[in-house]
Amino acid sequence: MSDLFSPVEPPEMASARPLADRLRPRGLAEVTGQEHLTGADGALTRMIASGSLGSMIFWGPPGTGKTTVARLLSGEAGLAFEQISAIFSGVADLKKVFESARARRMSGRQTLLFVDEIHRFNRAQQDSFLPVMEDGTVILVGATTENPSFELNAALLSRARVLTFKPHDETSLEELLTRAEQAEGKPLPLDADARGSLIRMADGDGRAVLTLAEEVWRAARQDEVFDTEALREIVQRRAPVYDKGQDGHYNLISALHKSVRGSDPDAALYYLCRMFDAGEDPLYIGRRLVRMAVEDIGLADPQALVICNAAKDAYDYLGSPEGELALAQACVYVATAPKSNALYTAYKGAMRAAKENGSLLPPKHILNAPTKLMKGEGYGDGYRYDHDEPDAFSGQDYFPEKMGRKTFYDPPERGFERDIRKRLEWWAKLRRERNS
Repeated sequence: MSDLFSPVEPPEMASARPLADRLRPRGLAEVTGQEHLTGADGALTRMIASGSLGSMIFWGPPGTGKTTVARLLSGEAGLAFEQISAIFSGVADLKKVFESARARRMSGRQTLLFVDEIHRFNRAQQDSFLPVMEDGTVILVGATTENPSFELNAALLSRARVLTFKPHDETSLEELLTRAEQAEGKPLPLDADARGSLIRMADGDGRAVLTLAEEVWRAARQDEVFDTEALREIVQRRAPVYDKGQDGHYNLISALHKSVRGSDPDAALYYLCRMFDAGEDPLYIGRRLVRMAVEDIGLADPQALVICNAAKDAYDYLGSPEGELALAQACVYVATAPKSNALYTAYKGAMRAAKENGSLLPPKHILNAPTKLMKGEGYGDGYRYDHDEPDAFSGQDYFPEKMGRKTFYDPPERGFERDIRKRLEWWAKLRRERNS
């Protein structure tokens, strides 16, 4: 908000500002793409109407309006606005901001402190906000592109409401382009297909769609209209929103894994290619495919593990771009393979039993007796050599006596495991007969 002491920007400099900056909304009602927050019944609209704001964390991808909305909130609520970035600020900067906010509060005006990239503050720095939030010195609005549950202190989260900003959809991005055309006084020189392609290139980022539009206007000659191919040449290509160490990475690998588990090869291939396109390490994907083979397929199709390992080795041997095809082949194989988590469940159950039952001695009849002392203690007594038994099966018990017999592996009646189940049932029947 300007006042008598604010510098006046010359008109020629105002027009030189980026389009995205010139088109910033002047009120919450002008914000697009976040109707659940800024619409007539939105959460922020209701807060403003009640006359009471609390501390908040704005969580969402870049270009969804987090900074703009914070500024508009301070204006509509009559609060002083302070903005800092966790990238450029330290403890000394925070102390200065807090002191200024206390001075304003003494004069009867509260401060809305907007902290961009708040997740980049360490735990101790995040804790420094707690006292000024509790005593009302500041209303904190933190912005983050990362999951607050993982990146922010529990104490900070308990004092702030998390509001989720959604990526722009095609409708809201089209609305931004229409506003840009009105502001520029001329249509965007793109045909219908190219316009749709530009919207998809923006990948849900409102700032990006306006920046791309600005590049198109700069490149266009008199009466020139670009098609999709020409558009790609002009703006090159915008990298997908994806951070290999953060949410985008985990969201896509989760989607790939669950698509495989749900036996949907088309969706699995789509998410695999999304990760390739974003620059994910193909060997990481290969390792995850191996994991899917043992967790979700197991002995329902033992060949799945062989194929996934071979695909990983093929990529290691061929490299990019040829090696990605081997991983795609493995991806489709595991997606279409019969599914079973019986082995995975059995392993977890056996591991739990191993931890809970301590160091129980196996039954003495299956222990070797290499010394006279051990033989005297009963080691090896009564052991029956299975190969000498009828059907090569003795029916002995192998669990520790104090533990009793347990069943961990219970294969379903489908796929390769059907034969394993029959064999287990036959062995169980023989065991009962031999022990009766």
